[in-house]
Amino acid sequence: MMKQKLIYALIAFVCLCSPSYAQLKSLPPSGANQKSEIKQYIGGVAWVKVSYGSPDVAGREGAIWGQLVPYGMNNLGFGASSDNNPSPWRAGANENTVFETSHDLQVNGKVLPAGRYGFFIETVENGDWNLIFSKEADAWGSFFYTPEDVILKVGATPADLDESIEFFSYEFTTRQNDQTTLVMKWEKKMLPIELVLKDANQVTLDALKSELKDSPGFTYTNWVSAANWASSAGFHEEAILWAENAISLPFIGQKNFTTLSTKSSVLLNAGKSEESMKLMEEAVALPGAPVFQVHAYGRQLIAAGEKQKALEVFQLNHKNNAGVWPTNYGLARGYSAVGDYKKAIKYLEEALKKVPPGDTLNPPIMKENIEKLKKGQDIN
Repeated sequence: MMKQKLIYALIAFVCLCSPSYAQLKSLPPSGANQKSEIKQYIGGVAWVKVSYGSPDVAGREGAIWGQLVPYGMNNLGFGASSDNNPSPWRAGANENTVFETSHDLQVNGKVLPAGRYGFFIETVENGDWNLIFSKEADAWGSFFYTPEDVILKVGATPADLDESIEFFSYEFTTRQNDQTTLVMKWEKKMLPIELVLKDANQVTLDALKSELKDSPGFTYTNWVSAANWASSAGFHEEAILWAENAISLPFIGQKNFTTLSTKSSVLLNAGKSEESMKLMEEAVALPGAPVFQVHAYGRQLIAAGEKQKALEVFQLNHKNNAGVWPTNYGLARGYSAVGDYKKAIKYLEEALKKVPPGDTLNPPIMKENIEKLKKGQDIN
């Protein structure tokens, strides 16, 4: 029996892997074992790719796990596979499955360095399965698997499916900025594999530093975007530097509301509130400062308890923009915040006259606010 098994394996290997000439790539695969590939980015930089052969069930329900795919490690009777060196499942069909990652990952909690790996699975009848990542990524099946090539071996818990999946497949689910789940599905089994990008924010920061040295760094808007991200990720030193570059880099820097308010924001996030406030005062005073953004800043000041400063911002916005909508509404909020309800009513009534055509949301609210002000109630 073993001799017959060896002969069949050898015939298949020779027929499919003749070294004497290049093989045709355009022919369809034998049977339904289609070649498949799936790739997923984690964050904006790192990625994971899985290349595999995708067989179908083809009427073999109940005969896949433990039969077509035998449990445990097995002597395949060819190559390096033997009783002393049994082989795992190739995690697909035909050539071994290839798992490739651009950056270091945590696979179910254990570190897998960036690289390209042969991916194998040791199935277990009752219990966790073992994921095996080998530095030998270009072998046929798992005939030449050896423990010496293994870079990582980690457990994974399979689960049963209610409905049968005809075609063997991998898919990425539960995608987040720093992680995703790779799920293998076939027949009535699934195997989720948790992939976490190590130091995801540092990976993004390093990539941004590199990008900004090239053509993307020749526009101030990219420096603004990078500064905002760095600030939100807690890289305050880089955020402040990049925000300043958006303002003052030769030839590309611009001092406008966007760049000044960006630096104000990153300074505030870095705990430099006094510097932030001064810079924002400069931003709102600029000719052409966007009406709605200045209005929003005034409301932020009210929420922060800076009521007098908020009124001054609303007054400046009204003056610089000739009383256009929504600067009268801003003045109404500003005067209401400091307790001058009479002036607040005056400007809110003026704002009501200038509501843009088609705006059905604001007028009812504004009328309610006028009634509140008449009763001596703050509308903020």
